[in-house]
Amino acid sequence: FWDFLILFFCLPVVIFNEITKKRLLGDVSCRIVPFMEVSSLGVTTFSLCALGIDRFHAATSPQASTRPIEQCQSIIAKLAVIWVGSMTLSVPEILLWQLARDTSPVSGVVTEFCTMKPSSNLPESIYSLVLTYQNARMWWYFGCYFCLPVLFTVSCQLVTRRVRGPDKKSESRGAKQGQGEGHLNCTIIALTAIYGLCTTPENVCNIVVAYMSPDVSKQTLDLLNLINQFFLFFKCSVTPVLLLCLCRPLGQAFMDCCCCCCEGCGPDSSSSESSADSKLKTEMSSSIFFDKPRETPPPLLALGTPC
Repeated sequence: FWDFLILFFCLPVVIFNEITKKRLLGDVSCRIVPFMEVSSLGVTTFSLCALGIDRFHAATSPQASTRPIEQCQSIIAKLAVIWVGSMTLSVPEILLWQLARDTSPVSGVVTEFCTMKPSSNLPESIYSLVLTYQNARMWWYFGCYFCLPVLFTVSCQLVTRRVRGPDKKSESRGAKQGQGEGHLNCTIIALTAIYGLCTTPENVCNIVVAYMSPDVSKQTLDLLNLINQFFLFFKCSVTPVLLLCLCRPLGQAFMDCCCCCCEGCGPDSSSSESSADSKLKTEMSSSIFFDKPRETPPPLLALGTPC
């Protein structure tokens, strides 16, 4: 859902700015777009950490075959913690960016762009905190939003295989359940790989620009920033597709929801509907000749599509 928000809101704003050199929604978009992009990194980071912990508990549980399904309230509580925590850590981005205008000396065209400069109208204590965040932003990015999910996922996978072992895996799980665990582990590894590949260019550019090339032109910095943003958009586009393809239960549930919206989806849908209609007509015709009402209603739950 957060990836959808990034593609739905941030991508049109960035494309509009590159085409017209005008900032859509003005100063609001300069603050909201970085906030949502950094929040997206936080949501992905903490979700990968939570998935790694969940896979570790599932693999090392002594009663994995009878492990109860987690309740919806518990899952929603974890998601709320991940989302609220990610958005809280991204609040300084709102105070860090602001809209700036530049006039071309040749054509005289006014261009709008976002600059990383805290507003001087902020209170002194908040202003100092935002400046501290700006100075530590590069290493905070690298440590929290790159090293943490990659190292955490790799560590969880290695510890899980070390603790469980091949003998315990074959004894405690059947073939089908072991195959399902393998699919889930492959899904987490694939998500981490995509996330690491898409965030590596931004971290490399930040380190190179900060320490090795201090005299980089503004046009080069804008181009690098645009490339980094499109890597983020690529990650947001690939992640849902990867989840639906690799996580088969989720993909099947998604296809079932699509079938509910489309008529005639699924094999032999017309034959199943005709058989259900004929069964309903038989039950209704037989119920006409009874004076005594039935104690239970006719089984109408079998009607409709398989969804």
